[in-house]
Amino acid sequence: MNQIDKTWGPQSWRSKPILQQPNYPCKESLVKVCEELSSMPPLVTAREVLQLREELANVAAGKGFLLQGGDCAESFSEFSDEHIRSVVQVLLQMAVTLTYSGKCPVVKIGRLAGQFAKPRSADLESVDGVELPSYRGDSVNGSDFDEASRVPDPQRLLSSYNQSAITLNLLRALTGGGYAGLRNVKEWNRAAMLNPELAKTYGAMAERIHESLDFMEACGLPLESFSSMNSTALYTSHEALLLDYEETMLRKNGAEWFNLSAHMLWIGERTRQLDHAHVEFFRGIENPVGVKVGPTATAADVAGLCDLLDPECIPGKLILITRIGAEGSFEKLRELFTMVKESGREVIWICDPMHGNTVKSTSGYKTRKFDAIFTEVQNFFRAHKAAGTWPGGLHLEMTGKDVTECTGGAINVQDEDLNQRYETPCDPRLNAAQSLELAYLVASELKNF
Repeated sequence: MNQIDKTWGPQSWRSKPILQQPNYPCKESLVKVCEELSSMPPLVTAREVLQLREELANVAAGKGFLLQGGDCAESFSEFSDEHIRSVVQVLLQMAVTLTYSGKCPVVKIGRLAGQFAKPRSADLESVDGVELPSYRGDSVNGSDFDEASRVPDPQRLLSSYNQSAITLNLLRALTGGGYAGLRNVKEWNRAAMLNPELAKTYGAMAERIHESLDFMEACGLPLESFSSMNSTALYTSHEALLLDYEETMLRKNGAEWFNLSAHMLWIGERTRQLDHAHVEFFRGIENPVGVKVGPTATAADVAGLCDLLDPECIPGKLILITRIGAEGSFEKLRELFTMVKESGREVIWICDPMHGNTVKSTSGYKTRKFDAIFTEVQNFFRAHKAAGTWPGGLHLEMTGKDVTECTGGAINVQDEDLNQRYETPCDPRLNAAQSLELAYLVASELKNF
């Protein structure tokens, strides 16, 4: 253990400044809830965390690609087998597209089973002259715009834990029980069917995969003997924003501490200050950790994050998630990639093309344009090519539903269409068809590496 780690403890974050936390009216209630959560079983295992870290080490070495996606924020009301299954289905579609068309193995991580809290740009929001505390995700308060709903309630942390546990049970059943087997590649076609051209492209790929499987079996190679043909690993992640909750999920395995609320956790753009509580908490855990890196991040900021969060330079440990915005992202990214490369570090860079490209539509909705999203992805790949580094992955806010929240794409959602199925309580998401279309475009970029 290096010198800086000797000062870390499960509660050392409490001595640091902290941002984006709820103002609970009853602190005693929060303490009781946290005591109850601390006695509950962990949601994931240390073995699973280490397995993910091994897979991510291959990504860091340029031998894999990380696909991370899911809802901007999970909700208590939108909780069903159908909703979870639809997100998994699109992630599987995207992963098989990237693997087949991009010729690259894919590590899959869902923004699932814990993504219930959201940072906000302001503590208060106003509607028709009425001002109330901002909605911070279902683990904090309610989205309805009334005074009672917006009061932070610690009991919601218990609901978040319980929903996460149920979601993980279903994820394990889906990914290990045959649903994720390649024989089902034709069945994961919901997104493709929304657009004739996309349907044709995906259908042709699925047919070729089936032909390959048939050939293997004809050669006497039974598919059931290959676990990778019949199941897959789908890991979970969320922004570890609420540190009172995250502390309750710490478990010691040997001499090391793991946060077993998820396999991977990340720090947001608004809470990545080097001397603040979130970085302090994260630097003591063994999980792969991500950090959002926005347009204001300097080379010194990124170097400091590397030193604090991955002092031993462990491959697969640190994931830097860029969220710059389409405009001007190439030069900014090339500078950061080059700086880290010259430092000798082997981090994973992944692109979040969503958060830097949020705009207000002419119809008044918060939205994101598909063209801007893909432009940032292209700049991400171009900058890696220029710096001689590896484009490690993609981080998306997306859903398996046919929502109309982001404009453009092959299905050509227009501003005037946004009100048809604008369902997000927070940020606009790519729908199923837009997500799959982006996977094809990214696969084309991967072929150049």
